[in-house]
Amino acid sequence: MVSRLTSSETVGRRRGARRSDAALETRCRALSDRYLDGRAAPASVRWVASMRTRWASCTPEDGSIRVSERLRSVPGWVLDYVLVHELAHLRIPGHDAAFWSLVARYPRAERARGYLDGLSAAAALPFQEDLSDDVDSLVVASTGELSSR
Repeated sequence: MVSRLTSSETVGRRRGARRSDAALETRCRALSDRYLDGRAAPASVRWVASMRTRWASCTPEDGSIRVSERLRSVPGWVLDYVLVHELAHLRIPGHDAAFWSLVARYPRAERARGYLDGLSAAAALPFQEDLSDDVDSLVVASTGELSSR
């Protein structure tokens, strides 16, 4: 069952943004336009092989985003979540309520986080077990309302 699911999830995943850094950067800019009003403009976006415990990282000071090559095989909506997450860091460096409010603009944010948590568990990678960064809790704290996704 697991191998069948893995196989169906990875068919055709090597096209589009998964081929090159340029295509990944183009995808990132489109996501910024769509979900962050174009206000997060990365200077560079690239695939990296050296990430062992993170899915991606960014350096707000120089606008660079690095994405783990392990994400080449995830569904596009999961990759998009990771990119939106890193783009939001270009605007807000930490993980406070304002940051999560930006990330929550991506409609599949919670679903993608669950997918990545499952992937981390299956690969015995570290993942956060506490709920201190729970998106719903922080959005409610920030706005007083639960966002409708």
